[in-house]
Amino acid sequence: MNKTPPATVPAAQAPALPGNVPSRPDARPGRSTGSRIGELVRRQGVLAVLLTVILIASFVYPTFAGLDNARGITVQASFLAIVALGMTLVIITGGIDLSVGSVFALGGVLAAWASPWGFFAALLVPLVVCGAIGVVNGLLIARAGMAPFIVTLASLLAARGMLLAFTDEGATTYLVPKDSAFAELGQGSVWGFGHPVLIALGLFGAGGLLLQRTSFGQTLFAVGGSSDAATLMGLPVARTKILVYTLSGLLAGLAGALNSARLSSGVTIVGVGMELDAISAVVIGGTLLIGGAGSVSGTLWGVLLLAVIQNLINQIGSLNSSYQSVVSGGFLIVVVVAQRYLARSRRTT
Repeated sequence: MNKTPPATVPAAQAPALPGNVPSRPDARPGRSTGSRIGELVRRQGVLAVLLTVILIASFVYPTFAGLDNARGITVQASFLAIVALGMTLVIITGGIDLSVGSVFALGGVLAAWASPWGFFAALLVPLVVCGAIGVVNGLLIARAGMAPFIVTLASLLAARGMLLAFTDEGATTYLVPKDSAFAELGQGSVWGFGHPVLIALGLFGAGGLLLQRTSFGQTLFAVGGSSDAATLMGLPVARTKILVYTLSGLLAGLAGALNSARLSSGVTIVGVGMELDAISAVVIGGTLLIGGAGSVSGTLWGVLLLAVIQNLINQIGSLNSSYQSVVSGGFLIVVVVAQRYLARSRRTT
């Protein structure tokens, strides 16, 4: 029995399936070039601004370029840098952590309180408590579906309340024993640069490898790009969010412990507004507030830019530290506007 062969349609006349339509050959090069330029500006723009400010300041103020001044800037910036590293991971996933300033202060007080029992106790106690705060934040956000802003704002108040209760409303100040190994961790130096600086650099190196060379880092970007899409891909979205908030709490507690070792005491008034400085550094460094894109190197340049601005204000002498907030706010507005412009231009190309 003869069968009539099925009718075929020439490939040139076959309709293209949705989602498989080839891009226009003449459009791809222009879009690729524009995308690369936008990405370069987003990631390296803050570094260019930082180098320009340093160059100008070195000519205007001869003492600015001194090695002692550079050491002072880096030590002051190291504590904010460690906190901002954790904030970078959180913001990449599309979240926010407003509790880091209070957790930073709480970690410092706990480290000073535990320091008479030895080096490891001074580090372990703040890490356990601050890490637990991060775990609670992550569970409420990832499992209970609560908004990160509300959860971490509540943690900010709770951590500050714990701090005040532990110190009798600030009346009790815990001191770090002099000449102890823990005090040396905050006050010692290698090649003239303080231990906190070297620890911060090591953590940023590990953070860069985590983001760029591990599946966990790629999961962070996927979750920040779209949690729903990441879930459909089978990625552990909830576990990832819990881990990043835990890391944020751990890093804030570690920074507070290092600060107490440097000051030889657990100061209760530190960390106020630190969460805003950390967010500013992260965003100025090119990490998108909506999540899905960012880098730890950009955050490092953002932290250094804020530290250099503060140092310049001190060099001028006639200006008080409140001007740093004005300048930082100006930088933040410019960066956010630039990010929106670049995002809009990528959608239209």
